[in-house]
Amino acid sequence: MNQPMSLQDFRALVEKHAQIGIVPSMIPGVVVSRMDATGSPDESSTGTILAIVAQGTKRLSVGSAVHDYGPGQFLIASVDLPVSGQFTDATPEKPALGFGLELRPEIIAELMLNSAASEFLRPVRGESSPPAIAVGDASERLLDAAARMLRLMDTPRDIPVLAPMIEREILWLMMSGEHGATVRQLGLADSSLSRVRHVVRWIREHFAESLRVDELAELARMSPSAFHRSFQAVTSMSPIQYQKSIRLHEARLQLIANPGDIATTAYAVGYESPSQFSREYRREFGAPPSRDLAMLRA
Repeated sequence: MNQPMSLQDFRALVEKHAQIGIVPSMIPGVVVSRMDATGSPDESSTGTILAIVAQGTKRLSVGSAVHDYGPGQFLIASVDLPVSGQFTDATPEKPALGFGLELRPEIIAELMLNSAASEFLRPVRGESSPPAIAVGDASERLLDAAARMLRLMDTPRDIPVLAPMIEREILWLMMSGEHGATVRQLGLADSSLSRVRHVVRWIREHFAESLRVDELAELARMSPSAFHRSFQAVTSMSPIQYQKSIRLHEARLQLIANPGDIATTAYAVGYESPSQFSREYRREFGAPPSRDLAMLRA
């Protein structure tokens, strides 16, 4: 009889296959991470992912919400959001270790067609929008499935056949668990979360344009009040705050890649005033553009 997967065994597997940084593995959609230092908060995007911490503690800030998760816990992100994140206790002697799996809506949608998922369909559509990010405790079954996925890296020829099966097992465990609504709505084309995701993608592609909430609500096929409520529930931000965060993150990337005229960058990402851009940049990243870039280069 198989012994239940312990966190210690899972940690050893992650450490065996991890490289420095957050690195895609040979298994499609799977990343294994190792961080040897805490460092300063890293500005990035979540993507749609399940992340399980094997060792260390990570803090993720999304708008006004802060999420802390540590060994044996997972984080689900069902919408691509701009975030600030850092491991809070990582050293070379005791590095932070993690496992990540991309959440693919098409696979979740396929699983939702299974007759066993019919019980999920009724309550989800009537519920309010689930948050885009949720934290919970990883069960022994989830750790066991993630560990079997990692072991496939020892037998690469098995990956094309067995990895898709284990991926579906992991997704099913998440869909039927405590935070299943956040995962399930990824597979529902007409769910409120999917409608918000559609608007989020539009904002990311048109971040430099001026926007009106009523036009975004129309894009989401929702009333303005329902849209604003759902967007806030999913992203922990208003649509205007989300656009502002995307603009500032894009500006930072542009300035890192091509340090030049700050005013030109401000106009390029949609700001009408360089002074307003500098104020909001400092509020977002803790320092004005010139000082922030100098610290990053250092």
